[in-house]
Amino acid sequence: MKTIQDINFKDKKALIRVDFNVPLDDKFKVTDATRIEAAKPTIDKILKDGGAVILMSHLGRPNGVESKYSLGHIVDEVSEILRVPVKFVSDCVGKVAKKASEDLKMGEVLLLENLRFHAEEEDGDEAFAEQLAKLGDVYVNDAFGTAHRAHASTTIVAKFFPENKCFGSLLAQEIISIKKVLEDSEKPVLAILGGAKVSSKITIIENILDKVDHLILGGGMSFTFVKALGGQVGNSICEDDKQELALEILKKAKEKGVQVHIPVDVIAADDFNNNANTEICDIDKIPDGWQGLDAGPKSRELFHKVIMESKTILWNGPVGVFEMESFANGTIALGNSIAEATKNGTFSLVGGGDSVAAVKQFGFEDKVSYVSTGGGAMLESLEGKVLPGIEAILK
Repeated sequence: MKTIQDINFKDKKALIRVDFNVPLDDKFKVTDATRIEAAKPTIDKILKDGGAVILMSHLGRPNGVESKYSLGHIVDEVSEILRVPVKFVSDCVGKVAKKASEDLKMGEVLLLENLRFHAEEEDGDEAFAEQLAKLGDVYVNDAFGTAHRAHASTTIVAKFFPENKCFGSLLAQEIISIKKVLEDSEKPVLAILGGAKVSSKITIIENILDKVDHLILGGGMSFTFVKALGGQVGNSICEDDKQELALEILKKAKEKGVQVHIPVDVIAADDFNNNANTEICDIDKIPDGWQGLDAGPKSRELFHKVIMESKTILWNGPVGVFEMESFANGTIALGNSIAEATKNGTFSLVGGGDSVAAVKQFGFEDKVSYVSTGGGAMLESLEGKVLPGIEAILK
């Protein structure tokens, strides 16, 4: 695996695909700069070597050129984080982009305008990718969040750099972390899958059953399993058409010697809101009109025990409606248990939108081994798919 550490960038212009798809407020100020900060080590290394940096990214889902999606809004934030003045050019291809890249001196940073202002980016257009390729000497992919898309800037452009392409430090770290869970893991291996629906996690479950020793199924999806096993789940979220599939998963897990842990009790509520009446009840005895919205105290104890015995942990998805304060305690307890295990030497990888949001919200970012930056890309990796953006560098 070729990374930026294998290249000396002295006198070279590095064309870097970054993921600067960051949230902006109504005044176009960046509200979460995590993705920009994540790209800093790669950019720092190239500048330190004596190279120049050309950054390309998308922002949002523009329909043609829309000023609200201009990367010009984030120039000041990027400059502040990198501690280098960042130049900006009003297009990513064409004469202005070409001239801006030609004029760029070593030690300087140039940010190109939103790639998705051109439909050719998402179409994976080869001629568009070739125009991008002409801007730099070396291609660096450091955008895990878009590595599962065969877009011009993430995949196609790499073919114009047969010898001069590599992974940035962020993308390399993502690949290593996922490999550490799926291939090079220290046993026992635990996967914690939460979230609302079994259907969205089927391929992940099927792919990881051969690789894990324990599987915790929490959150909304647990009710489909409980109902399939004959339990009463009241008005809890449940995929009735997936009950047979749930039983099939449990059967496969048993055949493979994987221990499956489902919550035993829940915090149930008589309405889906933070101020609803609540009570603790067994997960298979939820009264009609009530719904389970968080893991109960016995479940948290059960999960804690399994977590503390594990040497490798993958966490994807919360175990309750953590966005509401009344139903966040199960997810917080889970985070605390994983943090404690990590402190004791366990490798813990957190990935997938909601669990990453929970980790940030409750301050667990520095208490786990690695937090993945790519939602969809992370999920597809766990499903066992080879991501096109990664494959393009390895070719």
